[in-house]
Amino acid sequence: MTATYTFDVFSSLDGYGAAGGDWTGYWGKQGPELLAHRLDLYGQEQRMVLGAHTFAAFSRMLADSDADADVRDPWVTRMRNLPLTVVSTTLTEPLDWPDATVVSGDAVDVVARLKKESDVPLRSHGSLSMNRALMAAGLVDRVQVTVFPVITGSSGLDPVFRDAADFDLELLETRTLDGRTQELVYRPTPHL
Repeated sequence: MTATYTFDVFSSLDGYGAAGGDWTGYWGKQGPELLAHRLDLYGQEQRMVLGAHTFAAFSRMLADSDADADVRDPWVTRMRNLPLTVVSTTLTEPLDWPDATVVSGDAVDVVARLKKESDVPLRSHGSLSMNRALMAAGLVDRVQVTVFPVITGSSGLDPVFRDAADFDLELLETRTLDGRTQELVYRPTPHL
């Protein structure tokens, strides 16, 4: 049996994964439904898969934050305690993460192997360039986009699908959280 792989990403309405300027985490739009839903998603047994850049960003963010910061929301704590594979040619173990393994090599090869071997679903939060490559290789089963009600045209950073291949998307699930944030879950197939 092949494990499912979910590319989980936050986005502004105009497609950015982050923003500069005075925007805060979640673009300042987090609410109790969003946070509870995220905790439920990450409460399920699964293996996280991150690229080196995203892993380093999460590690820095957690190290630089105090216990009351948004970055330490319960779902993030739960995510940090799930088993993690970091795909990297530059990092080495041990990592400052409870159950992390570094696997060197091409992400497509690593994730193809993980999908065959894993007894639990696989999930990646962020890791944009890695996940675009995995989508192009047909390894992403679900794209879960949480769209925050903001446009960050002048301050947007990290375009989520920059330089991605073309895909048709089959809508599998949708929900509105806190009356303003949309979660959309799609099955991607290459557009031929």
